[in-house]
Amino acid sequence: MSDTLIKINNCRIENSRQAIIPELTWQMEEGQNWLIIGPNGGGKADFVNALAGNFTICPNPNKTNESPSIYSNLFQSSTEIVSLERAAKIIQEERENDESDYVEGGVDHGRSGRLFITQGFMNIKKGDPLPPEAQKLEGQPAIKLCGIEKILDRGLKYMSTGEIRRTLLARALISGKKLLILSDPFAGLDIESRTILLDFFNSISSKSSKNKDTTHIILGMERWHEIPDAISHVLEFSDKKVSFCGSRSDYEKLLAERKAKNAKKADKEKEFFSEELKALQQESEKSSEESSNVSQSTPTPQNNKEILIQMNHVNVGWGENHVLIDLNWTLHKGEHWLVRGPNGSGKTTFLELITGDNKQVYCNDIHIFGIKRGSGESIWDIKKDLGIVSYRMHVEYRMLGGTSLQNVIISGFRDSIGLYGSASDNEIAKARQWLKLGGFQGRELESFGSLSYGEQRAVLILRSAVKCPKVLILDEPCHGLDEAYRGKILQLMEEIAKSGSTTLLHVTHDPSEILPCEKHILELQPGQNPMYKIINN
Repeated sequence: MSDTLIKINNCRIENSRQAIIPELTWQMEEGQNWLIIGPNGGGKADFVNALAGNFTICPNPNKTNESPSIYSNLFQSSTEIVSLERAAKIIQEERENDESDYVEGGVDHGRSGRLFITQGFMNIKKGDPLPPEAQKLEGQPAIKLCGIEKILDRGLKYMSTGEIRRTLLARALISGKKLLILSDPFAGLDIESRTILLDFFNSISSKSSKNKDTTHIILGMERWHEIPDAISHVLEFSDKKVSFCGSRSDYEKLLAERKAKNAKKADKEKEFFSEELKALQQESEKSSEESSNVSQSTPTPQNNKEILIQMNHVNVGWGENHVLIDLNWTLHKGEHWLVRGPNGSGKTTFLELITGDNKQVYCNDIHIFGIKRGSGESIWDIKKDLGIVSYRMHVEYRMLGGTSLQNVIISGFRDSIGLYGSASDNEIAKARQWLKLGGFQGRELESFGSLSYGEQRAVLILRSAVKCPKVLILDEPCHGLDEAYRGKILQLMEEIAKSGSTTLLHVTHDPSEILPCEKHILELQPGQNPMYKIINN
């Protein structure tokens, strides 16, 4: 048994209330590199969290002819997890611990990347003097590998999604933990970062296969996409149970069989989804027309294309860090845009100027739906015509985790985070129709916080679309989505674009998620002059 690193036999996984995976048997041998995969809500995240110590692995009562219940884990006290869930939790912690009301100048920058990484291997609190080890982080190979030398002293709350993920990875590597669990590690990373991470995984896996005392990695993924060559075995969860456990080659054969079997079924489901969506869109558009007042006039240029958003000589930054420099950009109705650029290039900052989440919007010349920001307009005048899916929005809803799925959707009609006041019968009926469309029928009263990260993302995307907004802002919308949900969401986005009533503004690093309708590209180029370029296809 000396070659067995983790052994789980006839056990169950429990959270603080109940068993969430009732039966589990699995073991990891020396030299094996495991991928944990499965659909959103299927049990993958529960298993990963249990290995990380966030849930409990308990023995099941022995029955006749059953082998004894065993749980042994050589890494039980030396495990670190890097995930979208963990990144969101960090930002949530920074929000909850914000002390801007009590500090001089009114701005609490929170924990820096340097402090956060140091906390991974030393007991140090915010406000304590940094030890010499913290001042020498730039010399650590892990810091260079993750490419975060220049952002170590930036507050976590000011980092992009990709920068936070790379900071989390650096902390895990420097922590000295023997088991690293990387859950959807490529989500939100640019091409260069993905290449670095793939090389890193293959390198670490090669070393661990020869020496059990080195760092081991378990990789968690929602879908079979960019799987490292070093993966040798696959554990799949569906419906809260193991649906496959075996070699990579056998799993690839199973995927091929499933693909052929489900091809015709998928076409019918796609057609049904499209018809249902069109019916919901038409109903939403009709309701919007009936309830809307005379709208603010929006300037129309000579080519008769309505201007939705216009930015003139926009500059954004803090201190010596210049994020956007002299940006000139216009969004016309019906022109769907892809926004791209490396991690930290300013994509999220750009979007937050539109949503109003970045206060520097008020010191720039930015017009949204014909209204100049900072001219005394109500935020509701802007939000009523915006649909938003973003990392920030996801974090906000995680802080209201007890909200039901039904109320999350209804809040989309009201442009609020959470639901305040009673919902009408009409709102409830519409919310249930949208949840059915997204595959959540029968789960309307479940709490948002009880869902997996990917399921939460899917619900927020449905929320953004319910009112057929003039502009739909999608900041990495497919983060954490399994293959089925990802296909649905991309189809949803394409159908929304076809409707003609909503214009898309889409950020993604994944080339496979670019939609055919996205003929216009805003590419941010940090460090270059100009710092952006516009491509019209």
